[in-house]
Amino acid sequence: MRLEGSCHCGAVRFSLASPHPYPFNLCYCSICRKTAGGGGYAINLSGLHDTLEVEGREHVKVYRARIRREGDEAPHTSPGQRHFCGKCGSPLWMWDPRWPELVHPLASAIDTPLPVPPQRTHLLLGSKAPWVVIRADPDDRLHEGFPDESIAAWHERLGLVDEEPR
Repeated sequence: MRLEGSCHCGAVRFSLASPHPYPFNLCYCSICRKTAGGGGYAINLSGLHDTLEVEGREHVKVYRARIRREGDEAPHTSPGQRHFCGKCGSPLWMWDPRWPELVHPLASAIDTPLPVPPQRTHLLLGSKAPWVVIRADPDDRLHEGFPDESIAAWHERLGLVDEEPR
């Protein structure tokens, strides 16, 4: 599926191919919540990095989260690069050099109508804010940490892979 996205002010527009376009993965970690999560979570999609086309790239800024894990003496900087519009602050996509072939746009930045997922995965519930109430359907899967199932595996299990995403 071809995804078209933009920031709120229109300074940045982007498009990419996604074989995994269902917005099913709700992340409750503090990074997603504080950088993009109006409901206490953010929803990331998956796309092919080599298809990412950006207009207004001069307005794109990058944030690399500072992460402090239990037992760490000092926080470390995440290799993941969270891209956002430097004019209006809209979160756009995340790219991580550990998986250079992928890019993860936020569903909130996508203008293309997205398919409704048949179930959702709620992840990193162990770090959700105390004010967040989980609204899960009976078929949803809930995880205190990361699930074993990847975005691609979820789409494959449910037969939802777009074989011709470009």
